[in-house]
Amino acid sequence: MNRKRDGQSLFVLASLLFGIKTYMMYRFMFGLQLDNGLEEILLFINPLVSAYLVFSLSVLFEAKKRQMALIRYATIIGTLILYFNLVFYRSFTDFITIPQLFQLSNMGDLGSSILSLMKPYDLLLILDVGLIWFLSRNEKMAVSFNKKEKTTAIAVAIMLLFGNLILAEIERPQLFTRGFDRQYIIKNVGLFNYHIYDVIVNSKVSSQRVFADKSELSDIKDYVETIRTDEKTDMLGAAKGKNVIFISSESMQNFVINREVNGQEITPFLNSLVEDEDTFYFENFYQQTMQGRTSDSEFLVENSLYPLPRGAVFFTNGQNKYNAMPQLLKDQGYYTSVFHANNKSFWNRNQMYDNIGYDYFYGQDSYQITEQNSVGWGLKDKAFFKQSIKYLQSLDQPFYTKFISLTNHFPFELGEEDRSIEPYDSGSKTLNNYFPTVRYADEAFEQFFNQLKDAGLYEDSIIVIMGDHYGISENHYNALSGYLGKDEITPYDDINLQRVPLFIHIPGSGKGKVMSEVAGQIDVKPTLLNLLGVENRNDIYFGNDLFAKDRKGYVALRNGDFVSDDYISTAGICYDRESGEPLSDGSGIGDSRENPCQPIQEKVKKELSYSDSIIYGDLFRFTNFEE
Repeated sequence: MNRKRDGQSLFVLASLLFGIKTYMMYRFMFGLQLDNGLEEILLFINPLVSAYLVFSLSVLFEAKKRQMALIRYATIIGTLILYFNLVFYRSFTDFITIPQLFQLSNMGDLGSSILSLMKPYDLLLILDVGLIWFLSRNEKMAVSFNKKEKTTAIAVAIMLLFGNLILAEIERPQLFTRGFDRQYIIKNVGLFNYHIYDVIVNSKVSSQRVFADKSELSDIKDYVETIRTDEKTDMLGAAKGKNVIFISSESMQNFVINREVNGQEITPFLNSLVEDEDTFYFENFYQQTMQGRTSDSEFLVENSLYPLPRGAVFFTNGQNKYNAMPQLLKDQGYYTSVFHANNKSFWNRNQMYDNIGYDYFYGQDSYQITEQNSVGWGLKDKAFFKQSIKYLQSLDQPFYTKFISLTNHFPFELGEEDRSIEPYDSGSKTLNNYFPTVRYADEAFEQFFNQLKDAGLYEDSIIVIMGDHYGISENHYNALSGYLGKDEITPYDDINLQRVPLFIHIPGSGKGKVMSEVAGQIDVKPTLLNLLGVENRNDIYFGNDLFAKDRKGYVALRNGDFVSDDYISTAGICYDRESGEPLSDGSGIGDSRENPCQPIQEKVKKELSYSDSIIYGDLFRFTNFEE
């Protein structure tokens, strides 16, 4: 009897130790935000349920060594899954998906970024592993279970799982139809059940291409016609025949524009562009990326399609047929190229760039990179632009070129010799170091403008500067709220922090101004093509020309939130865009007020779904855009 009781004690003890550790990680290391008491209960019980379900499988083994081995290795594997997600979450405030496991080729380039995300106190996460390993080496802790006991143990595990799922459905109806919101799923059913769900979803979307057919494009084309703007603006063809120099500014958020830190301007050059008569500055321009970050922003700009809710399109669907801007301009006689001092295989760019019509990719092999001129992720921006000029001068004109900067990249490292302003003083090292690297990028842009003038390329080019995605994640919002003079960063504030700068500089135009309309990265492709006077009526895209007046009036974010002319919808709440006042909780439960966001929410849902169908089904293979 004692042996059986001891064996059961280890089985239960392992479940308790691992389950409580997981809960503590959810609560204090992931810092998951809870909205009510039921979420707190679910967050506590779901790791215990998952742990019990896994460890209960040990009763199926007659051999004592196998019982103990399962408990030992399940603890180790579970801890590694938790820790990999924790490190990922510290950087992206998100959880790993199956498609991202195919992006491991990127990991070799992360270097110091990963190290900066690992903390000394993380070693505490192996305490339960060591204890369980020690106890499991004692064969006296193993017991033999009869058939009835085995059935009972497994039945209890299944009942607990179903109980967890029922409570989760009560707390968040239609939870699994909201797969884009991974935090909701993990708060309600746990990280391990989320990964099982992710495997199922990945299998489903992988089959979509096999069963897709051209009939699916009909409804999509009809919808696109309803949001297309046919207005002939006075900017149509305003840059016809000019070169296009597009700068993707790494991690540049809009809140730094026209702001100071330590009494000094953060972006003096970009601030000057705001007032420049040849520059259009879009102050309400939103990033719409997801897990693909910079590659997602590239995909948005080149295709005016949305990135995927999971993984990066560049990896998962790099072989698809697209009707991308580089190819469209190439067909108009433009030479197309990319300048990025990084590994060509990073984000699968070498394959994707060739597929969407780029003639040449100037990767890290094209640059002289030394210890003195590099930091963080590679070549410093000033050296990057300086070394790029000779290549730019050699290109056939007109050309369309994209420059992707690097220095203002997490973890925002910069030596004192390159700092023009001192770091901010807060509890977040990330936020503190962000301001000097932004300033460095700003100086690099000014230097590049001057180099273009000296090279004789400035007057015949339009220059676009766009922030690719956010730089300061939710993990640093406590410090950021202090800088912004707020008590806290609310969901409404978080949406506004998704704004990134967009500057379209057209030398000699004299028409520049600040544009306040709501816009997003999805709008860049139709805008640039119209500026260049390139029309393709048969194209399928979800953006609008930024200079048109009859635009659709809203920007969909990849997680299903949106910003419209009048409203902001996020976290299930509809806000007045100007005042930030909540107009409805969006649930329809216990709130008699009509949700004014609902009509747009339906459009956003449809738009994201149609874009996903195009990508997952590779639907463009069924159409000829030149007809």
